[in-house]
Amino acid sequence: MGEVASDVGAVIVDFHAGQALSDCVDSLHANGVTDIVVVENGEAGSTMPALSGQPILLVEPNMNLGYGRGVNRGVAVAPKRHYLLVSNPDVVVHEGAVGALLAFLEQHPSVGIAGPQIVRPDGTVYPSQRVFPNFWLAGLHALLAPLWPGNPATRRYRSPRPDGTVDWVSGAFFLVRRDAFEAVGGFDERYFMFAEDMALCWQLREHGYGVAACADAVVTHIEGLSRARASREMLIAHHHSAMRFEWQTARGVRRLLAPLATLVLGLRLCVVLIVRPAA
Repeated sequence: MGEVASDVGAVIVDFHAGQALSDCVDSLHANGVTDIVVVENGEAGSTMPALSGQPILLVEPNMNLGYGRGVNRGVAVAPKRHYLLVSNPDVVVHEGAVGALLAFLEQHPSVGIAGPQIVRPDGTVYPSQRVFPNFWLAGLHALLAPLWPGNPATRRYRSPRPDGTVDWVSGAFFLVRRDAFEAVGGFDERYFMFAEDMALCWQLREHGYGVAACADAVVTHIEGLSRARASREMLIAHHHSAMRFEWQTARGVRRLLAPLATLVLGLRLCVVLIVRPAA
């Protein structure tokens, strides 16, 4: 555990997670992570009651910065460790998970970022290890997923390749080399929420760093505690971020098709807002 404590600093962005945040911090401490920064994205004073005197550094921006900007603010004040651990507040880290991620990156010097296997509270696997979708895969996933969640395009997008390699890992929980994170400028702050993890992995790859999944590390993600407070706003943010990622990364012929992708995503948002009424 000493190696974890000396090499890893954690950043958690909180948005009214309550007891889940306290459980997350406890599980990080149990994994040997002692340097923890919590960024309060919710209402002023909403985070501290859940921490019950936990030894953490609290950043209080007095506004909702969004996920990526929140992480960046936390990293800016975090102790200078070799590795950054980024986590949602509603994650419980299983025993040995941080050590496994740390060992994986130590053994694979070309990999800049590694994600664990993420499971839901019922034990089912959350698809946190994915590929960058090509134009057709992205289009089919966008159009079919709202009405047919298990369609082949969505399953393909939400899975590693047959050889187990991945293009990007979920921002809900990951370990990244601090020098790699800083080399790409951290999270792209043009993304308020959603797809910022995909964009980060894209930028890391553009700078020559590998992206990988570590099967020996497991965390449980309660999922959706924060977004439930503003579900329709989060749906809109999700689609806006997907559009931004397409325009940011499209090259060649795909760039010419980006307006069509924007239209498809706009239609998908309309369908989703109809299918999922306001809470």
